[in-house]
Amino acid sequence: MSKYLFAVLLIAITAWYLSFSATRLDRLHHRVETSWANLDGLLQRRAAIAIEIARSEISDPASSLLLTFAAHQAREASIRDRSQAETGLTGALGILIETSTSVDGAIEQDLLRELKELTEKIKMAIAMHVDAVTRTQLVRRKWFIRLFRLAGTAPEPVTYEFEGDVL
Repeated sequence: MSKYLFAVLLIAITAWYLSFSATRLDRLHHRVETSWANLDGLLQRRAAIAIEIARSEISDPASSLLLTFAAHQAREASIRDRSQAETGLTGALGILIETSTSVDGAIEQDLLRELKELTEKIKMAIAMHVDAVTRTQLVRRKWFIRLFRLAGTAPEPVTYEFEGDVL
């Protein structure tokens, strides 16, 4: 009788642990999706500000054209091409900020201030997304997660190249 009780208890504990692990993994996947949605929203806002800067008095016509192209490319890029497009926008914004000497208008100063604040938020969002992806990948590598297929059909979370860039 005690053998059966021990076996049932062992099965119950194993089932609870697997259920707990699956729930944790699901929460980690949700965290990855949430952090990516936040980062994507910030990147879309950065592209919108870049277009506003391109239309302002800050940039000359050539810089304005380059910045507008890079911003539209970043907004419309597919997931595969997103890294290259975001890196291009970062470079275009960097060139513009380096070449712009003094900004006279209040609107232009507000745009540059907002861009600076947004860049800091993007850096934090990238750090949060990379952390979420790393933690999820670590849990997914555990042998019992793979053995019992606790990840289900959820795709493996990845980081993108532009997340390693210094914005």
